[in-house]
Amino acid sequence: MDTMEPAKTIKAKLARGELVAGVLATSHLWPGLVEVAIDAGLDYIIIDLEHGAHGDNLVAEVCTLGRTLQFAVFVRPARNDFRTVSKTMDLGPCGLLLATVESEEAMDVVRDAIYLPPRGRRRPGGAGNRWVQNFHYASWKQQVEEHVIVVPQIETLQGLEHVSRIAAHEITTGIGLGPYDLSMSLGTDMDWDHPDFVSAVKKIEQAGQDVGKPVWRIGDVARLSHSGSNFVCIGDPTALMATKLRETVEAIKG
Repeated sequence: MDTMEPAKTIKAKLARGELVAGVLATSHLWPGLVEVAIDAGLDYIIIDLEHGAHGDNLVAEVCTLGRTLQFAVFVRPARNDFRTVSKTMDLGPCGLLLATVESEEAMDVVRDAIYLPPRGRRRPGGAGNRWVQNFHYASWKQQVEEHVIVVPQIETLQGLEHVSRIAAHEITTGIGLGPYDLSMSLGTDMDWDHPDFVSAVKKIEQAGQDVGKPVWRIGDVARLSHSGSNFVCIGDPTALMATKLRETVEAIKG
């Protein structure tokens, strides 16, 4: 089995300009979410370890099911330091969403935590070892490292200042937009039509266009896809469920 086929499929769809949509599992995570996502026609799920309280064993189990079912499971690590990213890769995802990336040097640290020597410093272990047929370096490079999806999020003024270099980094698959935190950093307080926020979004989009990489965005998928975004996240499944339940109850009582 080609365990990295889901990542390859997503990269191919992005290259063709097709819509790639997923969810960010922050509040709740269970293995069955993979099957729910597949049935819904989604392309990926992101396990949120920045804000979510999900244990390593559960994360590894969900990643294992993703590999088995050929479905993309990404993880957003709690931090982007070498040890945290390296351990996250050991859990077995086929991609990473990186919160609050602010420099090219920060991406160098992530690269070292993904790649084995001589290109990096990672020592693999755990469920991530299921990626390869053997443990020779050539196998890791050809079967895993060349296909991992990495999306650094721009969420601060410093990240916005360095967005071009972050987007151009060798391991960057797409440049991520963190709308809430970025709007707060800009002082626009979730006003998505504020000129400063609109200008920041355009700068991020231009940085991606300059190096031929898509922009990952989270929010109203219909609105985002209408604006030309094709790498999108529709939010937390629990929040989506709560919204649907509220609408259903209102309809019943109405």
